[in-house]
Amino acid sequence: MAVQDVMRARRCWTGVVLALACGAAAAQSAPTHFGTVVGNGLLCRDHTDNIFFYNYFVKHFGNWYKHEGGAYWFRTAGASLWGTEISEVMVSDDTSTFIFVGAVAEATPEDLEKAIIRQVGTHYTVIDTSAYPVREAKPASRIVYFDTKAKIYCAKYKPLPPVQPPPVRQQPQRLK
Repeated sequence: MAVQDVMRARRCWTGVVLALACGAAAAQSAPTHFGTVVGNGLLCRDHTDNIFFYNYFVKHFGNWYKHEGGAYWFRTAGASLWGTEISEVMVSDDTSTFIFVGAVAEATPEDLEKAIIRQVGTHYTVIDTSAYPVREAKPASRIVYFDTKAKIYCAKYKPLPPVQPPPVRQQPQRLK
């Protein structure tokens, strides 16, 4: 009887391990709506909400692998945008004055720009004269060099809290 209990426990644990492995693998694949959600976010075509993107990335790619430069970074095995492989995505934490979402493309900035023009029609303007120029599109999407790759991001200022008028003080009443 004890041998059967041990075998049953082993099968149970094997099932649990397989279920966890499948769940982890499912969390690592890019969802079918990745292009719509993240692509439009990177092109600044929607409200940029770092909490939304953080939860989206955790749900579909698992936990972040590094927290650097005011952002949480996620690996995105198998993700692509505009026909270009996307190896990483990042979203701002609350330490920056900006709210941003970004992605690292396995292409040069020139090739990424061409892919976006071909797929979406959004054109970028070179806004500086450096050896590694920054490209910007309206309303605020930017493509920059990230070593030999391209990084695309949308950054917006954090909304400021509403200004509260100072409290109105009443003059103390004089006693007559």
